[in-house]
Amino acid sequence: MPPHDLPDLFSYDAVLFDLDGVLTPTAEVHMHAWQTMFEELFAAWDITPAYTERDYFDHLDGKKRYDGVAALLRSRDIEVPWGDPSDPPSSDTVCGIGNRKNAVFERVLRADGIAPYPGSLRLLDQLVEKRMPVAVVSSSKNAEEVLAAAGIRDRFEVVMDGVIAERDHLASKPAPDVFVEAARMLGVDPARSAAVEDALSGVRSAAAGGFALVVGVDRGVGADDLRAAGAHVVVTDLEEFVA
Repeated sequence: MPPHDLPDLFSYDAVLFDLDGVLTPTAEVHMHAWQTMFEELFAAWDITPAYTERDYFDHLDGKKRYDGVAALLRSRDIEVPWGDPSDPPSSDTVCGIGNRKNAVFERVLRADGIAPYPGSLRLLDQLVEKRMPVAVVSSSKNAEEVLAAAGIRDRFEVVMDGVIAERDHLASKPAPDVFVEAARMLGVDPARSAAVEDALSGVRSAAAGGFALVVGVDRGVGADDLRAAGAHVVVTDLEEFVA
């Protein structure tokens, strides 16, 4: 879609952003961590078919960590005990496997750091300059650490992340709960607000939450799939919204 055909984000009451893959390229770190962990697990357990990049988009992207583990294992007809979030990474439970992946993610993030996408940062700066309410809606329990590492935590009044979702027993994306709760925390009506997502589960979540505008950012999942999931418009970079 040419930039002049894009809706005016400033005509909405607020803009709610996913984090990984929308504001920061942490999705790439997550993808690498998931792939590393699941390839090792599949080899150890003799699981077939082999893990592929499509598994990330279909079962993991945008979901809470443990829900993603359960969904991917279920796709291979494998069920393991759920366990407890306190399980060590060595435990063969859903929580233990999720914690195993998170250890890889944290190691990479702390070693390499993270920087926001330049186009996303320019759009965010414009919104903040015009005092537009903005929030982060992330399934990740690492959201606060990622925002701090990227130097953009101070831009957001509200950060709805995996820690809050677990504490308040909010359903994972694609359920609308986290987006709707973030709008409530921000004091805005979803029917007058915009949501920005790169994950199919996140687009479905925002659409189910009744957001007036759902923007899909195509970082690899595919524009047609994002539209089919409920995105009203699809861009390849948020730079397209910058005046």
